[in-house]
Amino acid sequence: MVELRFGFSPCPNDTFAFHALVHGIVEAPFQVTPVLLDIEELNRRAGEGAFELTKLSVGAFPSVGNRYRLLRSGAALGRGVGPLVVTKRPTPFPESVAGTVAIPGRETTAFRLLRLAAPALGEVVEMRYDRILGAVAGGSVDAGLIIHESRFTYPAHGLVRSIDLGDWWERETGLPVPLAGICARADLDSELAAAAEAAIRASVAYAFANPQASRRYVRAHAQEMSDAVCDAHIRLYVNEMSLDIGAEGLAAVERLGKA
Repeated sequence: MVELRFGFSPCPNDTFAFHALVHGIVEAPFQVTPVLLDIEELNRRAGEGAFELTKLSVGAFPSVGNRYRLLRSGAALGRGVGPLVVTKRPTPFPESVAGTVAIPGRETTAFRLLRLAAPALGEVVEMRYDRILGAVAGGSVDAGLIIHESRFTYPAHGLVRSIDLGDWWERETGLPVPLAGICARADLDSELAAAAEAAIRASVAYAFANPQASRRYVRAHAQEMSDAVCDAHIRLYVNEMSLDIGAEGLAAVERLGKA
């Protein structure tokens, strides 16, 4: 049986959605080897064509070019799911990003949205997403662009929101926020790519039907998160568009790609 390396993040939404596929619970005509990496690392590795299947920030699609093609299943997009800019003290946007801003990567959708909303940025400092809240709270940067579970935990660090970039995008476009998609490498046989898409859809469907089945797998990769944060994370980022991106989702991906 052919082996497909599947790169996705260790975040609860991904481990929840892809648990059934990784553990052979849903049928697939291939063997999956999971490779769990931070989203910006996945974006970088996609530039090398490292994995046959990979999660990829929609903001990184232009830089990857024709190396990958988007599958209809497994995507992370929706309404109310956008990245936030946070600061130590209430600061209006875009003044909040005129100084030093920590970002989770230049190829992330979050950074693409930030550049669209505030073209005149201050100094940008790249760091892993889970270090940004501490950097803002500690004063080493003036503001932070946060993603993933940081959306739920920033108040515990004494930080305040300057802007919700998802709300901004939805007001500007009327479309859901296209955060990331699952892509197949362009040289993958079209029949195999279609089978991968179907298997990913089946895995997401299984997760919805059996929400507790992946609990141990999710917790193993989210040890610093409480159960409540894990559950909120999953509810926010895994939705009906994760089963099939749909026409509206495809329109959002196309709009961001051209922005």
